[in-house]
Amino acid sequence: MEARILQSSSACFSSLDTVNRHLFSSVSSPRPLSVSFSQKTTRVSRVISMSKKDDDTDSLTYKDSGVDIDAGTELVKRIAKMAPGIGGFGGLFPLGDDYLVAGTDGVGTKLKLAFETGIHDTIGIDLVAMSVNDIITSGAKPLFFLDYFATSRLDVDLAEKVIKGIVEGCRQSECALLGGETAEMPGFYAEGEYDLSGFAVGIVKKDAVINGKNIVAGDVLIGLPSSGVHSNGFSLVRRVLARSNLSLNDALPGGSSTLGEALMAPTVIYVKQVLDIISRGGVKGIAHITGGGFTDNIPRVFPDGLGAVINTDAWELPPLFKWIQQSGRIEDSEMRRTFNLGIGMVMVVTPEAASRILQEAKDGDYVAYRVGEVINGEGVSYQ
Repeated sequence: MEARILQSSSACFSSLDTVNRHLFSSVSSPRPLSVSFSQKTTRVSRVISMSKKDDDTDSLTYKDSGVDIDAGTELVKRIAKMAPGIGGFGGLFPLGDDYLVAGTDGVGTKLKLAFETGIHDTIGIDLVAMSVNDIITSGAKPLFFLDYFATSRLDVDLAEKVIKGIVEGCRQSECALLGGETAEMPGFYAEGEYDLSGFAVGIVKKDAVINGKNIVAGDVLIGLPSSGVHSNGFSLVRRVLARSNLSLNDALPGGSSTLGEALMAPTVIYVKQVLDIISRGGVKGIAHITGGGFTDNIPRVFPDGLGAVINTDAWELPPLFKWIQQSGRIEDSEMRRTFNLGIGMVMVVTPEAASRILQEAKDGDYVAYRVGEVINGEGVSYQ
């Protein structure tokens, strides 16, 4: 393995040429158990692709595609018994008057589509986005990022494309690419394939941390648009694609790009927009809409006894999700628990803050939707 360490802590704001990635030989060693000191720590679900044949008339589910969300939830519960507090979006570590906020993630089987399309220069943006979008849910500003790139045989040109995307993701997040690990493991991966994971650390003042504790019924849910599927649900997407009569080179029905281009659109990095909105007050909780969709992610920020009602007419379902649902004959409930449906981040805000945010959106500063509100009760309902 090769450890790649950036010798400067300055933020990575430019191209790959500006990043000094010093290489030296290293011996792999066991990693210590990481214990969270707060209620929010990211756990990555492990995706297994299945080759089971299905009838074209069947309604596809995420579980049919090899991903069991309930099993992942059960694992988190068991881990929580060993490391209390597990289960949120990021882990908080106390440091003086601040918390360090850490998150880790990968890009799942979106990599399979990268291999098929040959689009490798944006998958690194996805990698950074999945971690930094998690840690900003606590109000933390990302400080630095580290990556892990593993392959059977190192293709330097391909790896450079991937890392170039990571650099761009760090630039968008205004954080430093501090280093990483290159693992060359002959025979472990298929020829030309690789795997990625990443780790982000940010910081927030203890008296400014966003934890959802003061959310009350009547607070408003503001949704920020996604760029597409982002980096979750691709095991089901690939199952849908296999069932459909379209290829990645075909036009997306109702869209303006090919299916491959739409599916490979990089995950939106919400760092600047969300931290700017937070700085003006009124934000009580934030949910990153990843695996689990609206149904499982939004309740993670609520105190006990509170739930949400979502107005599904508040935004238009993008053509990509319409195609996924129609081609896979997927039930509404399954779509809502698997995909972001065009909303990648949900903020729980006061009614006053909601009015300000929506006015700014009306003025063209950005796009935001009033997607619902907090209610008494638990879970998420739709109308």
